[in-house]
Amino acid sequence: MKGRPAPASARVLQLLRHAKSSWKDPGLADRDRPLNARGRAAAGLVGARLRAAGAAPGLILCSPARRARETGELLAAELAAPPEIRRDERLYMADPGRILEVLRALGGDAPPTVMAIGHNPGMQALAARLAAGVDPGAAERLRGKFPTAALAECEFRAAGWRGLDAAAVTAMRVSAPARNREQGGRAAPVKPCR
Repeated sequence: MKGRPAPASARVLQLLRHAKSSWKDPGLADRDRPLNARGRAAAGLVGARLRAAGAAPGLILCSPARRARETGELLAAELAAPPEIRRDERLYMADPGRILEVLRALGGDAPPTVMAIGHNPGMQALAARLAAGVDPGAAERLRGKFPTAALAECEFRAAGWRGLDAAAVTAMRVSAPARNREQGGRAAPVKPCR
């Protein structure tokens, strides 16, 4: 109906810190550092975990840094239906405000589940900021640690991506590859941050 706001619907934002990168070649520019073996394995585990949980993103927004691109490509290869991966220059070393700006600019045709792959401290700070609305304790834990290949899945209700903010968040789950490895590569359980 014309003139009426769209009804709020459930959406999921997946914030993923890129997997572990290699420092083997000190001459490489920061943007050009690849994943190391541990990072490649972790990226695949994240993808397998998402596939097993039926939580695959419909779109991946990715920093142009090589380590972030490789994380997205390896993760997507594990999914039943690999999503579109869009490189976005604005996500390279972005602060939380810039990451939100990129996400809020998604149009009405954006899928209900979107992943952003980027870097700390921005990803960590945004995850903590969004968790604060549902669980201040979880937000504090996130401020303390958000390792490489950590994934924060934020459920929120809004009429569109423009409505993404801490007040709209209904649940937050966080997982990390170390938890997956401890379970022999099986999907790690995730708990709502409430």
